Amino acid sequence: MSDILTDVKMPFCQGCGHGIIVKSLGNAIEQCGYSEKDIIIVSDIGCSGLVDPLFNTHSLHGLHGRAPALGVGVSLGLDNTSKKVIVIQGDGGVTIGLQHVLESARRNINMTLVVMNNLLYGMTGGQISGLSTQKFKEQRQFEVDVPPFDIIKLAHLSGAAFSARATSIKTFTDVLTDALRTDGFSIVELSSLCTSYAYKKLNDFQEVIEEAEILKNDRFPVTLSKKTGKSLFESLKSYSKEFTNNVNQRLGVIISGSAGGGVQSAATLLASAGIVCGLHSTMKGEYPVTVGTGFSIAEVIFSKTKINYTGLENPDIVILVSEDGLKVAKNRIKNNSQVIADISLMNNGLENLDKRSLVYGNFIQVASKKGAALCAIAYWLNSGGLLDLNALKSISNSHRLSAELLKTIDDSGKVTINNFN
Repeated sequence: MSDILTDVKMPFCQGCGHGIIVKSLGNAIEQCGYSEKDIIIVSDIGCSGLVDPLFNTHSLHGLHGRAPALGVGVSLGLDNTSKKVIVIQGDGGVTIGLQHVLESARRNINMTLVVMNNLLYGMTGGQISGLSTQKFKEQRQFEVDVPPFDIIKLAHLSGAAFSARATSIKTFTDVLTDALRTDGFSIVELSSLCTSYAYKKLNDFQEVIEEAEILKNDRFPVTLSKKTGKSLFESLKSYSKEFTNNVNQRLGVIISGSAGGGVQSAATLLASAGIVCGLHSTMKGEYPVTVGTGFSIAEVIFSKTKINYTGLENPDIVILVSEDGLKVAKNRIKNNSQVIADISLMNNGLENLDKRSLVYGNFIQVASKKGAALCAIAYWLNSGGLLDLNALKSISNSHRLSAELLKTIDDSGKVTINNFN
């Protein structure tokens, strides 16, 4: 055998047809003249996904049913037409990701999809798949009145350049070779005996599989018009130290409020202010997909040394400006955390904290719900002295909403504080 296949022992059950398919595919790749570095294998979840260590090629392992979508991305991203993308799925993966297969065929993506069809989900107990044939299901007395997908006809009708079903192991290599030589999307469904959950004898298996078929569409593969644009890095701002800081050790800040309340923007401004104060800083945020409703929480870390880990299990400062924010951040408050909360959150359980570490301020009243987070940050900086408040103003001054942001920062001086010290 060529260098296409490794010498790793086949991981399949004894008698499984997947091993034959792997060897046939290796032979086909060799016959087409590809070297191991010319091939990109994209595998799926399931028994078919065990092929990764068997090919001495580039490889990518996908989620169940999503391998064709990954293959599309790889294919469209290649500039070298001498390379070949081969996606390997089982009938279960095709069932789960059927739309990905049809989209690949419709767009006639330049790649080959190899379907190892053993008529069932072999890794999870032998359940029926969407490609299980009618005869097979009748023997199982399961969904006898529900027709299976004919993936070869579906792919052909969707626009695949080459669609083939091979049922005899003697034809596997030849059909795969034709598929690999096809420009555009090719799909080959290969019958694969499962000795664990289907049949022990090949003759019994042959009685329930579909007949071999080859269908073609005379089409050119899809091509993308590519152009070179500006690098995303060109839009990144470069900061230099302009202000001072009094941070002596790693400092973690949580800002938590409601989605749409400016929490993420305020946290970004704070992290940037840390940079112009000469600190390393990181910022990461979380909010629901609804964006405009629910919680919004952000974490900012400052350090005099490089930050290699952005986890924040023990926040030094927790800023809370809404009920949504309190709910999502309450369990993250530690004994040593200083808590700065909007006055609207009084009598919501925070009173159980050490009074020396808790202050309430009328941030929403002063800066509205949209500006409360930035207002609370500005109050903290002005009262704590860890960062120069002018650093926050400087960063805000270059923002497209600079006037509004600067007003919010200045208005933080109007905040009335209930301090329990």
